[in-house]
Amino acid sequence: MTGLGYTLPAVTAVVLVCAWEITILRTGLFRRPGYWLSMIIVLSFQIVVDGWLTKLSAPLVLYDSAHITGIRFPWDIPVEDFLFGFAFVTAVLLLWERERIRDRKAGS
Repeated sequence: MTGLGYTLPAVTAVVLVCAWEITILRTGLFRRPGYWLSMIIVLSFQIVVDGWLTKLSAPLVLYDSAHITGIRFPWDIPVEDFLFGFAFVTAVLLLWERERIRDRKAGS
Protein backbone atom coordinates (compact mmCIF):
# COMPACT_ATOMS: atom_id res chain seq x y z
CA MET A 1 0.00 0.00 0.00
CA THR A 2 1.54 3.27 -1.09
CA GLY A 3 -1.52 5.48 -0.90
CA LEU A 4 -0.11 7.61 -3.70
CA GLY A 5 -3.00 7.11 -6.10
CA TYR A 6 -5.74 8.41 -3.82
CA THR A 7 -4.21 9.41 -0.48
CA LEU A 8 -1.64 11.84 -1.80
CA PRO A 9 -4.14 13.81 -3.92
CA ALA A 10 -6.60 13.86 -1.01
CA VAL A 11 -4.02 15.24 1.43
CA THR A 12 -2.75 17.67 -1.21
CA ALA A 13 -6.29 18.95 -1.82
CA VAL A 14 -6.77 19.68 1.89
CA VAL A 15 -3.41 21.43 2.18
CA LEU A 16 -4.02 23.54 -0.94
CA VAL A 17 -7.52 24.63 0.08
CA CYS A 18 -6.37 25.53 3.61
CA ALA A 19 -3.32 27.38 2.26
CA TRP A 20 -5.54 29.24 -0.23
CA GLU A 21 -7.74 30.49 2.60
CA ILE A 22 -4.94 31.25 5.06
CA THR A 23 -2.52 32.96 2.68
CA ILE A 24 -4.57 34.40 -0.18
CA LEU A 25 -8.30 34.73 0.43
CA ARG A 26 -8.29 35.41 4.17
CA THR A 27 -12.09 35.35 4.41
CA GLY A 28 -12.08 34.19 8.03
CA LEU A 29 -14.24 31.22 7.10
CA PHE A 30 -12.39 28.84 9.43
CA ARG A 31 -13.18 31.08 12.42
CA ARG A 32 -16.94 30.94 11.88
CA PRO A 33 -19.06 28.51 13.90
CA GLY A 34 -21.49 28.36 10.95
CA TYR A 35 -18.77 26.91 8.73
CA TRP A 36 -17.97 24.15 11.23
CA LEU A 37 -21.68 23.44 11.73
CA SER A 38 -22.10 23.09 7.97
CA MET A 39 -19.12 20.73 7.88
CA ILE A 40 -20.74 18.58 10.60
CA ILE A 41 -23.95 18.45 8.56
CA VAL A 42 -22.04 17.52 5.40
CA LEU A 43 -20.04 14.90 7.33
CA SER A 44 -23.17 13.30 8.74
CA PHE A 45 -24.69 12.90 5.28
CA GLN A 46 -21.36 11.77 3.87
CA ILE A 47 -21.12 9.02 6.48
CA VAL A 48 -24.57 7.68 5.57
CA VAL A 49 -24.09 7.81 1.80
CA ASP A 50 -20.40 6.87 1.69
CA GLY A 51 -20.97 4.11 4.22
CA TRP A 52 -23.56 2.58 1.93
CA LEU A 53 -21.43 3.00 -1.21
CA THR A 54 -18.17 1.62 0.23
CA LYS A 55 -19.28 -1.04 2.72
CA LEU A 56 -16.98 -4.00 2.31
CA SER A 57 -19.85 -6.50 2.59
CA ALA A 58 -21.42 -5.28 -0.68
CA PRO A 59 -19.49 -2.33 -2.12
CA LEU A 60 -20.84 -0.27 -4.98
CA VAL A 61 -17.57 1.66 -5.17
CA LEU A 62 -14.31 -0.25 -5.09
CA TYR A 63 -10.90 1.14 -4.24
CA ASP A 64 -7.61 -0.35 -5.30
CA SER A 65 -5.94 -1.17 -1.98
CA ALA A 66 -2.59 -0.16 -3.49
CA HIS A 67 -3.83 3.44 -3.74
CA ILE A 68 -5.32 4.04 -0.29
CA THR A 69 -3.96 3.82 3.24
CA GLY A 70 -6.40 1.06 4.12
CA ILE A 71 -7.74 3.02 7.09
CA ARG A 72 -11.52 2.80 6.96
CA PHE A 73 -13.84 4.44 9.48
CA PRO A 74 -16.76 4.29 10.13
CA TRP A 75 -18.60 1.60 8.15
CA ASP A 76 -15.65 0.83 5.91
CA ILE A 77 -15.34 4.39 4.53
CA PRO A 78 -11.78 5.12 3.36
CA VAL A 79 -10.49 8.12 5.34
CA GLU A 80 -9.36 9.65 2.06
CA ASP A 81 -13.02 10.23 1.15
CA PHE A 82 -13.38 12.55 4.13
CA LEU A 83 -10.30 14.50 3.07
CA PHE A 84 -11.64 15.03 -0.44
CA GLY A 85 -15.07 15.91 0.95
CA PHE A 86 -13.57 18.52 3.26
CA ALA A 87 -11.47 20.01 0.46
CA PHE A 88 -14.31 20.16 -2.08
CA VAL A 89 -16.95 21.60 0.26
CA THR A 90 -14.51 24.10 1.74
CA ALA A 91 -13.34 25.21 -1.72
CA VAL A 92 -16.93 25.86 -2.81
CA LEU A 93 -17.71 27.79 0.38
CA LEU A 94 -14.54 29.84 -0.08
CA LEU A 95 -15.53 30.68 -3.65
CA TRP A 96 -18.99 31.76 -2.48
CA GLU A 97 -17.48 33.82 0.30
CA ARG A 98 -15.04 35.46 -2.11
CA GLU A 99 -17.92 36.43 -4.40
CA ARG A 100 -19.97 37.72 -1.47
CA ILE A 101 -17.10 39.93 -0.38
CA ARG A 102 -16.52 41.10 -3.97
CA ASP A 103 -20.22 41.94 -4.39
CA ARG A 104 -20.27 43.84 -1.10
CA LYS A 105 -17.27 45.93 -2.18
CA ALA A 106 -18.78 46.63 -5.59
CA GLY A 107 -22.06 47.74 -4.00
CA SER A 108 -20.47 50.23 -1.62
